[in-house]
Amino acid sequence: MPSAPGTLEIRTSPHVLSGYSVDTIMFNVVLALLPTAAFAVWAFGLAALVTLTAAVASCLAAEWLACKSSGSPSTLGDGSVVITGLLYGLTLPPACPLWITAVGGFAAVGLGKALFGGLGQNPFNPALVGRAFLQAAFPVTMTTFTPAFGAERFTTLPGTSLAPPFGRAEPDAFSGATPLAAWKFDGELAQTSDLAFGLVGGSTGETCALLIAVGGLYLIARNMMSWRIPAAMLGAVALASAALHVWAPEAYAPPLFMLFSGGLMLGAVFMATDMVASPMTHTGCWIYGALIGAVVVVIRIWGAMPEGVMYAILLGNAASPLIDRLVQPGVFAPPAAESAR
Repeated sequence: MPSAPGTLEIRTSPHVLSGYSVDTIMFNVVLALLPTAAFAVWAFGLAALVTLTAAVASCLAAEWLACKSSGSPSTLGDGSVVITGLLYGLTLPPACPLWITAVGGFAAVGLGKALFGGLGQNPFNPALVGRAFLQAAFPVTMTTFTPAFGAERFTTLPGTSLAPPFGRAEPDAFSGATPLAAWKFDGELAQTSDLAFGLVGGSTGETCALLIAVGGLYLIARNMMSWRIPAAMLGAVALASAALHVWAPEAYAPPLFMLFSGGLMLGAVFMATDMVASPMTHTGCWIYGALIGAVVVVIRIWGAMPEGVMYAILLGNAASPLIDRLVQPGVFAPPAAESAR
């Protein structure tokens, strides 16, 4: 209700509205993710389709159960859990057993979101919480991949997808090592063009890096994503890997390989930018992104695993409140200090 003329209205912050509701933002994020998901289905066929479907369905079921058990209004309509399901599904091997996919979906929503109070309260990206849970519980399954662009991918479902709970099912075909594993353990470098256009095997979301970047640019243009986080994260990976490659080119991969391989592009654009789990200040976003990028390079080069995006982002999520606290601007800071930030 508008106030009468001449009335001074006193309100608490925030005073500036973005004009976007939660469901509008979530709808646009889903829209930005659809090309990546569609390409994953094109590359891996029915295996990716059923994995993504099971991931989204299990997250929806977990969200409904969490709201029902807590007596809270249903939040299925805001679209946030659909994003969680899509991102979670894109982190999985294409032929991941459906029952394991469902277990991880419940872990993503239950442990990563509902446990902390629901939407807007999660300190970690829920999709990565689900993926980390599966990595710890089923390490062999999470590192078993089927080939991309198989001849029968649209007519045949891999045997592992329908494996019974706690049973064993041998995959119909192996894709061999992912590009990162092939480089780390065998010294083989994949073509940059194959990485950029998604012509390689790996997780469902290790697809077309260019489509992921286009989705990110769309969200940046709509002012629905902080461009500073992916810029800092990708910049840190590029600078660190370039310096190491110049120092010892035979031992360290070139920066383009590091940028386009694995889940880096998906993590930088859609996961590290989680509005709740990332810093609020511009300076904090730069520090946060650079920290994640540096940890990715450290894990990829010196860690036991070939990929480190998931753990790097979760570590960045944990550090986010501290980063915000360290760079929080003063209420009455001098103009020069504010402009420096």
